[in-house]
Amino acid sequence: MLANIFDNIPTNLKDEQILGLIKSDKIRIERIVSNGQISPKNFWYDQNENEFVMLIEGSATLEIKTGEYIEEVKLGIGDHINIPAHKKHRVAYTDTESPTVWLAVFY
Repeated sequence: MLANIFDNIPTNLKDEQILGLIKSDKIRIERIVSNGQISPKNFWYDQNENEFVMLIEGSATLEIKTGEYIEEVKLGIGDHINIPAHKKHRVAYTDTESPTVWLAVFY
């Protein structure tokens, strides 16, 4: 079935919207829409899966933690990053003026 990543992009969200696109035993692909949402203070994702993430629309900043060092990664349209399993990371910023659209591939 044909679909478009930009179909039904919501605005003014209270919470991020996560739309599952594909899921199997080995891979999960999601479209995530943010509208100013960030990770809670002192919260770090520590996932069992690798995550490839690409910014499709908007802008965002990730923080990647290595020991006590925190790297700030600013993402614009088309930027992508691969985050290994158990690499602590968080969302520090997403655009509040327009939707930020992510494509996330968990494998």
